[in-house]
Amino acid sequence: MSIQWFPGHMTSARKKAGETLAVADVVVEVLDARLPQASSNPMIHELRTFRQRPCLKLLNKADLADPEATKAWLAHFDAQPGVKAVAISCKKAGDVAKIPGLAQKLAPHRNDAVKPLRLMIMGIPNVGKSTLMNALVKKKVAAVGDQPAVTKSQQRIDISNRLTLYDTPGMLWPKIDHPIDGLMLAASHAVGVNAYIDEEVATWLAGFLLEHYPALLKARYGIDAVTTDAVGVIETIARKRGCLIKGRGGEFDLEKAAAILLVDYRSGALGRITLETPALRAERQATLAAQPPAAVDPENP
Repeated sequence: MSIQWFPGHMTSARKKAGETLAVADVVVEVLDARLPQASSNPMIHELRTFRQRPCLKLLNKADLADPEATKAWLAHFDAQPGVKAVAISCKKAGDVAKIPGLAQKLAPHRNDAVKPLRLMIMGIPNVGKSTLMNALVKKKVAAVGDQPAVTKSQQRIDISNRLTLYDTPGMLWPKIDHPIDGLMLAASHAVGVNAYIDEEVATWLAGFLLEHYPALLKARYGIDAVTTDAVGVIETIARKRGCLIKGRGGEFDLEKAAAILLVDYRSGALGRITLETPALRAERQATLAAQPPAAVDPENP
């Protein structure tokens, strides 16, 4: 399954972001700590590289991610030129309070009262940008919701004569090249629900959990990873949670069971889970590169 989601407002958001970046000092890119690279928009990298702007990468929702995987990602990003990475939870005031100081170190020329340090908050939908903005400003200035693409327009907020923030809408990119990236983004609720089928995404997630986090499945649902496959995980959840289709003689409601698994992952009820590490991503990329190109149907290119 190839998952794609690029609403119309994202095209204008990209154009506006490119214009604003010309006056910004530092890009603050908010990532999902559970899928740091998959949640990093390549268009943001292109824009900031063109303008030669440093980047503070915030691995948000770190309290939901596997701490060992987060350590590996911080080292991976910190090795990149002009980049500093930090693991945070935008819901923790102490974590948010560190951000202006960390950004300041990336733009030492703005360490005076002549011009404010101008931070551009960027990222894909539903990674916590609005929560971050509200925490930095210490009042509600951005709409927060449990659906992607809540923010659709850019805004500027002057916090003081030393700090200015530019809040941008969540942006995906026109084509997600790697199918697993699309599955990770869907599982983490970063794309619109009309772009995927819960059961297909949950089945992929179940397979990943069986391989990498079997103990969490055992603790949450009593599932034995040795005797169960990905479809079996969904069926077990349906049986144990009473997900039955009314009037179908006890037939499992797999769609409802899939939704339970996705919600348990997204909320952290399953435990601290990361869907990719630098090593696993490199392995996936190598596997993808080795695959022959897909054949094109001349009647339906």
